[in-house]
Order: sequence, then C-alpha cells, then structure tokens
Amino acid sequence: MGQTSDRRARILLINPNSSVATTAMMVAIAKSAAVDGFDIDGATATRAPQMIVTPDALDAASTEVLEIAQSNRHACNGIIVAAFGDPGLAGIKAAIERPAVGIGESSMLAAAENGRRFGVATTTPLLEAKINALPDALGLRSYYTGVRFAEGDPQELMRDPARLRAALAGAVEACIAQDGAEAVIIGGGPLGDVARELQPMFTVPVIAPIPSAVARIIRLLTARAPD
Repeated sequence: MGQTSDRRARILLINPNSSVATTAMMVAIAKSAAVDGFDIDGATATRAPQMIVTPDALDAASTEVLEIAQSNRHACNGIIVAAFGDPGLAGIKAAIERPAVGIGESSMLAAAENGRRFGVATTTPLLEAKINALPDALGLRSYYTGVRFAEGDPQELMRDPARLRAALAGAVEACIAQDGAEAVIIGGGPLGDVARELQPMFTVPVIAPIPSAVARIIRLLTARAPD
C-alpha cells in the first residue's frame, strides 16, 4: 500500500478543529512545504469546536481523529494530525499501519535539533499542561524552556490578524529574552500563517509546526521500502 498507482504518495492532514477554512489554510501551507511526488489532502473534524482551547476539547478530539484516520487509511500513505496537542496520534500509531506524525511532536523534534533549547509561543493558556507534557513524552524535557502565551482571548486574537501577530511576537520575545530559548515554536495549527510571518522578525529560528510535520512525514515515507 506504500504508493498510489501513479507512484505519488498521498498525505492526509487531519484538522481536529471543526473549521473547514482552517483546514484549507493548513493544507495550503503543507502543500507549499511538500516536495515533488507527495500530495496533501485535508480532512476536517465535525464534532469539535472550531478552535480547540481547552483540555477536555483536546481529549475529546482524539476519538474523532482516529475515526477519520481509520476511514481514510486505504486512501493515504501517511497521516498528519494538525493540532498542537497531537490528539489521537497515539491511537493512530497503534491501530493503523501507516506512518503518522503530529505537528506538536514534529515541531519539538525539529526545534531541539543539535541540542537547541526551545520554547513554545501560543495563544491557549488553558492547554499549558498539555503542551508541557509533550517534551516529557518525547524525552526533550532538558531542552525545553517553557511556554509563553499571547495576551488576549485566543478566539478574539484569531479574528484580528494584526493583533494576533503582535501578541505572538511578544510571546516569542519572552521565550527568548526571559527563558533563554534558542528556537521558538509557534504552537498551533490554526497559527500556521502567522508563524510564517513571524519567522523573519527574529534572529533565532521560529519553528512553524505544519512544515515541520510535512518534512517529518516525508522522511518517514521515503525511508519505507516500496511494496
């Protein structure tokens, strides 16, 4: 099942948030990060909020993410879970014989390359414990400098791109100046566009999670022996 008949690999990007517009934005970013021979398709959850901002919503999303992956497993070669807490990823890895990555794990692994100390800048303070658990699960705690949050309500910030960019820039600056981060992840799939806008504003690497996940899934698919 490794490749489709035209030898192009299909990657399924699952958006655990129930916003079709967010899915389209993330798929566009993923396509721009992909290389020849890889196609990106999107799938959108229907039972979650339009933007997941609480631990309960993140946990609840896991079931539907796994359902989406199961129903599409024969139509794709690899899977990206495109919410920063990676809901459902463990279940996909356990149940489906397809390479699967999350934007949270992928961006943290990229940020910690070469022993860099890294932090996370994002908009969802209620998810702090979930975010802090990721580096522990990945064995990266010694490199992790913590998470900083943009000032303002997450959903209101998403409706005002200029305010969102400024607030996240403040959080990135805090990661660098106060916590000593040598790389900063913009923590969230819906923040994909602003992550790219922030990258040229800082001298340390600003890690965009969707391109990190695309690069990782492509490496995994390329490493698999053809059927």
